[in-house]
Amino acid sequence: MTTFVDRVELHVAAGNGGHGCASVHREKFKPLGGPDGGNGGRGGDVILTVDQSVTTLLEYHHSPHRKATNGKPGEGGNRSGKDGQDLILPVPDGTVVLDKAGNVLADLVGHGTSFVAAQGGRGGLGNAALASARRKAPGFALLGEPGDLQDIVLELKTVADVALVGYPSAGKSSLISVLSAAKPKIADYPFTTLVPNLGVVTAGSTVYTIADVPGLIPGASQGKGLGLEFLRHVERCSVLVHVLDTATLESDRDPVSDLDIIEAELREYGGLDNRPRLVVLNKIDVPDGKDLAEMVRPDLEARGYKVFEVSAVAHMGLKELSFALADLVARARAAKPKEEATRIVIRPKAVDDAGFTVVREDDGLFRVRGEKPERWVRQTDFNNDEAVGYLADRLNRLGVEEELMKAGARSGDGVAIGPEDNAVVFDWEPTVMAGAEMLGRRGEDHRLEEPRPAAQRRRDRQAERDEAAREFDDFEPF
Repeated sequence: MTTFVDRVELHVAAGNGGHGCASVHREKFKPLGGPDGGNGGRGGDVILTVDQSVTTLLEYHHSPHRKATNGKPGEGGNRSGKDGQDLILPVPDGTVVLDKAGNVLADLVGHGTSFVAAQGGRGGLGNAALASARRKAPGFALLGEPGDLQDIVLELKTVADVALVGYPSAGKSSLISVLSAAKPKIADYPFTTLVPNLGVVTAGSTVYTIADVPGLIPGASQGKGLGLEFLRHVERCSVLVHVLDTATLESDRDPVSDLDIIEAELREYGGLDNRPRLVVLNKIDVPDGKDLAEMVRPDLEARGYKVFEVSAVAHMGLKELSFALADLVARARAAKPKEEATRIVIRPKAVDDAGFTVVREDDGLFRVRGEKPERWVRQTDFNNDEAVGYLADRLNRLGVEEELMKAGARSGDGVAIGPEDNAVVFDWEPTVMAGAEMLGRRGEDHRLEEPRPAAQRRRDRQAERDEAAREFDDFEPF
């Protein structure tokens, strides 16, 4: 049965925003007291957070589909809907978040580090929030936006200071068990270690972590044995320790050739050339092992390696090795650049950035892409003529109609707003200026107004037209 998982594919869905409410306040002797529809609640986010108590991705291997809750719709009486609850997913320290193409989205290191994997949708505005001087009683509300849907890959890379690498049965698990309080499985057959083991070592005033990586064999970087699955756990380690077996019974193996093969696999995997290395000649409690260690030590030292002869079983040479590792770890920590305080980077938009683009495609369709137009389309209830007219007004003031004319669009041409897989397509009629002539003065209810003389109404209408011409956009949710 699987007990350790360090790579999973996760399907996350954020909550949808709640719809706004279109409501009119009613009370005794005042049946039309004005709009009082509340806003919809925000959909919940899906957030990955580092939790030190979690050591594996096993839970997400069994349950890869996760969804946050939706926001509640608004209600009459200016009551806003409740926000959806964020879904917090705990992950181990050292988890890397990637997209399906393999691009790194986040590297989660350190307790409490978090990443929003899927963002909840905005809640729609109610008609009370849409009311203005020229739209006193909107008969519509905005829809809530759908939450993000994401397919992501989680990879666990063990966070440790020292990594023990070597052939299977070289004694790595025995070594970590005597250097620390870790209790890995130890047996006399290859590939006993199937998962990385972590231990904490104290040497003087230095405390560091040490990782026992499953045994490597020739071709590990191409997927042979268990190496490819666990070489990623070596990437974060500051120091590499080659554990070489001096008492192997295989006639075609010796410590020097083992070292050359493991180094070749590390080079093939890449990204580990700058890590300091130590060589540990293990099992010197065996007579033949002691003799072989003394024979190969000069050759290894001539290559520039610092060599330690130890026996994990007899507890020989461990103190010197522990303090040597502590010294290398301390140097590596001192060489790391200090983390700078978080800086807020402000990237203002260009003054000539319209916020959208209009492109004519090969089939003659004009496609409009941009954050605002696409969001406005998602928020529109197309079963409500007044809401459609409101959308048309917004697009017109943003300059979409003008850009369509510049792009060569003519009456009856097809226009699509949004991506190919989820777009609203309609036949463009440039002579109908955002539907104003068709629907008249949208959002007004004369029953809410005191009677005015005809001349005064004409002057008010002219003032409203002037205001609309100057206005760039209506109220936008944050």
